[in-house]
Amino acid sequence: MARILSIDYGKKRTGLAVTDPLQIIAGGLATVSTSALFDYLADYLSREPVERIVIGKPYQPNGQPSENLQRVEQFVNRWRKAYPDVPVEYYDERFTSVLAHQAMIDGGLKKKERRNKALVDEISATIILQGYMESRRPK
Repeated sequence: MARILSIDYGKKRTGLAVTDPLQIIAGGLATVSTSALFDYLADYLSREPVERIVIGKPYQPNGQPSENLQRVEQFVNRWRKAYPDVPVEYYDERFTSVLAHQAMIDGGLKKKERRNKALVDEISATIILQGYMESRRPK
């Protein structure tokens, strides 16, 4: 099986997470500069088979699209043109940053470590991927 990769797309930084080849476990992959994201993913796909990409769809808590949605959609359109064989699915990313901070607290990270925005982005991508995987499991 190929992996599933998730993206927590940000204006400056983007968090990435990926499943194991059997698609059982989601784990953080990296946080990259958004300007380098496309090249990073192209390189990753040249080394690892990826079945699909799940990207967080940014909404505000009230359900309205966030300001980042337009950037996310531009990235997805570019991706679909360059890699039509690797489908992209959206997944609601509301509250993933809050959940990431809570996971860091629960994990015992000190306050200074919890300020690491790159780590927050990577954990957020992992939460998106885990949520996506759970939504696909038979009930």
